[in-house]
Amino acid sequence: MATYCVRRYLGLLKGRASLGWQKRKFADSARSDEAPDPTAVVTDLCRSRHFITGEQVEKDSLLAGWHGYGPLGMVLRRNLAEQWWRSMTTSRGQVFGLSTLHQAGSGGRKALKLVDGEALAVILKEKGQSVEQLTAEVERLLGASATLRTELLQGAVGEQRAPSRPLLPVRLFGALEQYAHSLSLVNRKLPFGLAEMGVCYQPAAPDSEGTTRTGEAMLASLVWFSSPRTAGQWLDFWVRHRLQWWRKFATGASNFSSSDFQDECGTKGTRLYYSFPWGREPIETLQSLGDRELLETHQDNRAKLQCRDERKTVIPHVLSVSGNMDRGVLAYLYDSLQQLKKVDSKQRLHQRKVLKLHPSLAPVKVALDMGRGPTLELRQVCEGLLQELLEEDIAVWPGYLETMQTSLEQLHSKYDEMGVLFTILLSDSTLENGLIQLRNRDTSIKEVMHISHIKNFLIKYILAAENV
Repeated sequence: MATYCVRRYLGLLKGRASLGWQKRKFADSARSDEAPDPTAVVTDLCRSRHFITGEQVEKDSLLAGWHGYGPLGMVLRRNLAEQWWRSMTTSRGQVFGLSTLHQAGSGGRKALKLVDGEALAVILKEKGQSVEQLTAEVERLLGASATLRTELLQGAVGEQRAPSRPLLPVRLFGALEQYAHSLSLVNRKLPFGLAEMGVCYQPAAPDSEGTTRTGEAMLASLVWFSSPRTAGQWLDFWVRHRLQWWRKFATGASNFSSSDFQDECGTKGTRLYYSFPWGREPIETLQSLGDRELLETHQDNRAKLQCRDERKTVIPHVLSVSGNMDRGVLAYLYDSLQQLKKVDSKQRLHQRKVLKLHPSLAPVKVALDMGRGPTLELRQVCEGLLQELLEEDIAVWPGYLETMQTSLEQLHSKYDEMGVLFTILLSDSTLENGLIQLRNRDTSIKEVMHISHIKNFLIKYILAAENV
């Protein structure tokens, strides 16, 4: 009887344990099926893999320009900017580059000012001043301070002008100001364009503590001058061109879209958007400005502005294309991130994060690592291959210099999150017969190739991707 009771008790315990294990298994399975927050996944990856830096890396700070770039992020933005510049200056003839000042002039009341903090402190600490005197001193200091540019079209400007307002005596340093100086380059013949790229400063709304921070953005601008007769056709051309260009580097092209708009002054245009998880955000704006802005900039001096359109003499119409490179970097980081489920050799489920950046944008094209074999000899071969690839301007990650031992699976996960296109693994067989292992980021397929063929293979792969 006692034996029966013990067996019965043990059976009940076993049943409860089994039931508890099934509940935990079901809960774990449910948690694994829950889709993680894509914004948190992207921001965590960008910080851990040194794409983006900052005290707070979150949606609002990224959109406001309150962040910096790590080594990989800096190269990614540089690659995107180079592609933008190349597409603008080579897609049409007669496009010329500019580089204007970040600050100039005195501006108006609503302009962003570069103020000497020590001079302001002296004014505020001076005793015996009335409110009127203090106000006058501060206004004098602000009037003498330089104005930071908030856009590239007109450079460092003062207040925004409504069409009915008189001209402000503010010197504009953008492409509109440089128009007259550029006419000699084209023999006063239309159409032609002026392109520029640089940092602009963007005020943001106060945060929860009432502090207003100034954000920074790398803006790229093309100002296209054409005859009034063809201005509408050129707007259609550039809208198609720009939308196709943004989609060229995307894994999900449909996330890039366009939409027409009209601003408060009645100016019509088109915005290009990227669909982030929280909604659409503009990445590039195209506006047909007519001749009003050009005439205002040059004080209605029509003789100075006239160009030739075939046999006619006209005042050109202005088309503005303004792209935000930082917003573009953010868009491609979201677009390229893919989370793939993978089961390891012990039947454990893992999520593999892969940053499938376009080959033209990827900060690192190749990671170079060593497997088993004589360390000194393999390192010498790696050094030689590294220099050979760098001479061809192929960005290489020298993984063979790592002192901490990690498994191949961990290396591949790391490089996938960095967006590295290929991983090259050298081993003792490389010393014997020159064969290396080449792993593709997008397919995870590993193939064997002779080391002498690597350079030409990578060059052809990258060029083919750029010409698609």
